[in-house]
Amino acid sequence: MSDSPSAPPEHRRPGPVLHVSLGLALAIVVWGAAAGDSLSRAGSAALDGITTGFGWAYLLVSLGFLAFLAFLACSRYGRLRLGRDDERPAFRRLTWYAMILSAVMGIGLISYGVTEPISHLAEPPHGLAQPMTPGAAVTAMQFSFFDWGLHAWGIFAVVGLAMSWSMFRKGRPGLVSALFRPLIGDRADGPAGGAIDVFAVLATLFGTTTSLGLGALQINGGFTALFGVPDSPPVQFAIIAVITLLFTASALTGVARGIRFLSETSMGLGALLFVFVLVVGPTIYLVDLYVQSVGRYVSELVSTSLITPASGDLDFMQSWTYFMLAWWLSWAAFVGVFLARISRGRTIREFVVGVLLVPSVVFSLWFTAFGGTAIHSDLIGSTKIAVAAAGDENSAFFATLQSLPLPTITSIVTIVLVVLFFVSGADANTFVLSMLTSRGTEHPPAWVLALWGAVTGAAAIALLAAGGLESLQQMVIVSSAPFLLILIGVAVGFWKDLRAEFLPPDVPPPVAEPAATQITERTPESI
Repeated sequence: MSDSPSAPPEHRRPGPVLHVSLGLALAIVVWGAAAGDSLSRAGSAALDGITTGFGWAYLLVSLGFLAFLAFLACSRYGRLRLGRDDERPAFRRLTWYAMILSAVMGIGLISYGVTEPISHLAEPPHGLAQPMTPGAAVTAMQFSFFDWGLHAWGIFAVVGLAMSWSMFRKGRPGLVSALFRPLIGDRADGPAGGAIDVFAVLATLFGTTTSLGLGALQINGGFTALFGVPDSPPVQFAIIAVITLLFTASALTGVARGIRFLSETSMGLGALLFVFVLVVGPTIYLVDLYVQSVGRYVSELVSTSLITPASGDLDFMQSWTYFMLAWWLSWAAFVGVFLARISRGRTIREFVVGVLLVPSVVFSLWFTAFGGTAIHSDLIGSTKIAVAAAGDENSAFFATLQSLPLPTITSIVTIVLVVLFFVSGADANTFVLSMLTSRGTEHPPAWVLALWGAVTGAAAIALLAAGGLESLQQMVIVSSAPFLLILIGVAVGFWKDLRAEFLPPDVPPPVAEPAATQITERTPESI
């Protein structure tokens, strides 16, 4: 992604989407700052209504996306290229994977790598096992894989494919509304399209806000474990302020080389930490747990995808399944633009395999190494990480490191990883928010970048002040609900585009395309 000043001024000028989405975002920030209890109550009521009445939609849509992607990869559409037929990828494959992993969901490796498995060990989902038993360990990993595996990356892959096809094959602007041109034609450029983009901006903003809040909690937990720094809101607010300055500055100076450096550095550090834990931890147990858990996850993928809270387990669904799916939905616009920008020139089949399978495998290995180590330690009675996680979720990862050799060094590496993941992810997210509110230009104005950086930090502080992690989770689910319908439209529009690709030459496409937006020549430095 480049910040080249060469873009024509008329294409860089923000439109009404900026004013509307900014006004709504600031209203929520002011609400949270002035009357946090009121915002928390409203969020709780909206959350209950959405999850009770429409929670099943999150499950069905994400499962449907997986089926759609599997069909595309195995069909004749899989050989189509995201760009011109003669284009080739700008990044080597390993760099591509690193950028996907670190800039998209890297923070989750630390925030939930131990917390989720150990929480499920203590309280197995849906009563499927007895707490604190070997059976609960397999169930814990199975549901951790479910939350961070194929369903999450399936949502990202559908939007990323549609965005890449729209921008680089059809020459449309980088807007979510532009993905609806196969369905509504020129109306995508009017008020209807503007409303779609506003929903995309709000969902993206609060998805980013949640990551920022979680990261601040995690860094605060690390400082507490290492240096005895108080685990308190003022410390978390200060962390958010510093991180906001870092990722805003990075976005302003351009991310072409920076995001590649941050991605490869964070993946290198993460790989070293993973190997260390795998070697000094209970290696044989971890291998056995991984094999069992993957087998259970794959064999029960469809049935797990269709579990609803009809049995009364609504609290679990709100805290985990619905929250996770909503979080991925809220990140879909950001990730779609980001994946499109780094994947130009790849085939649809290559994209699906790379985005769907590789990150799912990496995340399952990471969760097994760290979560499995914590589980083993608790089961044999040498630690009480589950008890620590119940009291403070952000302490679980560092409590696990404390049970292994060299805890100070590994804890410092972990904090550095969190910061790197933060800056690379929030950097790209700020760019996408600016792009969505600047008529889809690939070169949004610097002041818009700075504005969205500040708003993101302010929103994270306001939601933490209103109710901490619970308010972050509520806002993600509530803001993603209308965006769920938009993503269904994205998938349908993309399918219509693909079908038109194979129409006979004398048959016009279903919807006439407007004049193509000029796409700048792609080089590694311009991505």
